[in-house]
Amino acid sequence: MIRENQQLFNILNVIFDVNVVLISIFSICSFIIANLNSITGISLTLTYELPYLFFILLIPSYLILFYELKLYMPQRTNKSIFSEASKIMEANFLEFLFLTMMSTFGILKVTSEFLAIFLVVNTILAIIERAMVRVVLRAMRSRNFNIKYILVVGAGQYGRKFVETIDRNPYLGYRVIGFLDDNVIGNVSGIDVIGKLDDIEDVIEDNIVDRVVISIAPHHFKVFEDLTQRCEKMGVRVDIIPDYYRYITSHPSIEMIDNIPLISVRYLPLDISYNNYTKRIFEILFVIIVSIIISPLLLVVAVIIKLTSPGPVIYKQDRVGRDGEIFKMYKFRSMRVDEDDNDSNDHLTWTQRDDPRITKIGHFIRKTSIDELPQFYNILKGDMSLIGPRPERPFFVNKFKESVPKYMIKHHVRPGMTGWAQIHGYRGNTSIVRRIEYDIYYVENWSLMLDIKIFFKTLVILLTDKNAY
Repeated sequence: MIRENQQLFNILNVIFDVNVVLISIFSICSFIIANLNSITGISLTLTYELPYLFFILLIPSYLILFYELKLYMPQRTNKSIFSEASKIMEANFLEFLFLTMMSTFGILKVTSEFLAIFLVVNTILAIIERAMVRVVLRAMRSRNFNIKYILVVGAGQYGRKFVETIDRNPYLGYRVIGFLDDNVIGNVSGIDVIGKLDDIEDVIEDNIVDRVVISIAPHHFKVFEDLTQRCEKMGVRVDIIPDYYRYITSHPSIEMIDNIPLISVRYLPLDISYNNYTKRIFEILFVIIVSIIISPLLLVVAVIIKLTSPGPVIYKQDRVGRDGEIFKMYKFRSMRVDEDDNDSNDHLTWTQRDDPRITKIGHFIRKTSIDELPQFYNILKGDMSLIGPRPERPFFVNKFKESVPKYMIKHHVRPGMTGWAQIHGYRGNTSIVRRIEYDIYYVENWSLMLDIKIFFKTLVILLTDKNAY
């Protein structure tokens, strides 16, 4: 019997999410919130009367964002009860931008203050709601409710490892009822071998089985086909543990070319057009706005560099970007021109602390990262992103790709002005191995909220980074 309840659970999730939105709105429009200016002295303009168009735009777009961000996908395998928090924040942030745009164009008459408070309140309530759902589900599983029963075919290395993993993670709500194996008898990893492969229909008939997990070698392709057909005849879901799973990352993706599935070894969120365009649009808008605001600072720095040291204001250096393409990265020149020439050996060496080549103004702009601001032009050109793995010089890329495992994975995305590794202290002449671990994490786990987190963390450490020199 098929006992998949995900569709019902998704309906309940939609109902919960709509209720959270309505509770957020009504709480904001309540007497206490609406009169914050008299309580805290903060002047806010909120209204009790929201146009029907607000609800017509808000609720469907909110649910669509939750769906697109996969918040209605099963979350059973996530350890943290707050596993959905970052996606909820991302959804609410995008909703805020959408409603603000509708308000700016005059389509929707809602104050920006209201939308800002709605963003905060709804984000908090939605995270709490989803966390409470996870807590309730785990409590139910601990009392043998919402349990899914698994039959494992194959008591070999991968079957045993699968069972041990299930045993270590009771929050999953899975229970292995037994093994089927033609060559093993008795008890394996605390689980009984309850039959042979030919017994599969009888075992399914006599037991509650929600899923059959096949963990036998792929060269037994005839056995795979037979087992799959027999399980589907019994109405039971079939899963396969591929023996090459150790080469696949934690977020594999499957692409269908006609009827042939391709399993991507490494999941890259920025390969998805929606994610890539979203990131690009936000960065272009950010760079244009910030460039206008800081243009006086850029002009002052350029003039000081020109007056205090002969040579060009802007320094260009070859760096390796996305897909291994070489581009010119721009910086404010911070070294003497005779030592800071592209034809010198500086592309073969690291900049050292208290490097004698650095000018007086160079010390300041490197310490504050002002020297990096011309890279806004690289972002507009499409060579770089605001957030991403830092680009390296071709000499070091050729060196590290041979000596540092998985080094070239960082080049699947555009390099950035700052990144996940930099906010964890891996900037400049620091451990390349540790830096690439953080870069790979970013490449595989990108989200808009992760970019926002890195951006604000960068602002916090900007003046205290000991590796900025």
